[in-house]
Amino acid sequence: MNHPNKIYMERAIREAEFAIQEGQYPLGAVVVLGGKILSTAHTTLHETNDPSAHAEMNAIRIAAKKIGSRYLKDAWLYTTQEPCPMCTSVAIWAKMAGIIYGATKDDALKIFNKRGGEKFTWRQIDISAEEIITKGEPRLKLHKEFLRDECIKLYELK
Repeated sequence: MNHPNKIYMERAIREAEFAIQEGQYPLGAVVVLGGKILSTAHTTLHETNDPSAHAEMNAIRIAAKKIGSRYLKDAWLYTTQEPCPMCTSVAIWAKMAGIIYGATKDDALKIFNKRGGEKFTWRQIDISAEEIITKGEPRLKLHKEFLRDECIKLYELK
């Protein structure tokens, strides 16, 4: 299967739109294996009060449970924003094939710093997904800024 695939990122974007409707951060993720979507998820931080409930973590948890394994070998993680160090690390520990993301962490930081707000504060650990991947094993493939403009538009909808 060739990656990246526009269909899967568009599904992640729709998931981020669901997050916005629920009052969550505008982030969505999809796990794909063998040309089929294993899971879709969005961030549920405000609903669950779980600081690890990022879209990517939620999607990986659902996919792992669905196949009954902590390893998602050959699976791809699509996410509307560059994943944080925690989410990138989990993708490595799950032995995924790779990550495909839209907006960069710097895009998000710039937009949220400009807009501010009580509910949506934007804290980051300033380490890129690429940097985490270069230090991880297995070495995941990385496709950056895929459908970036469409993913950046999600921040304007929140």
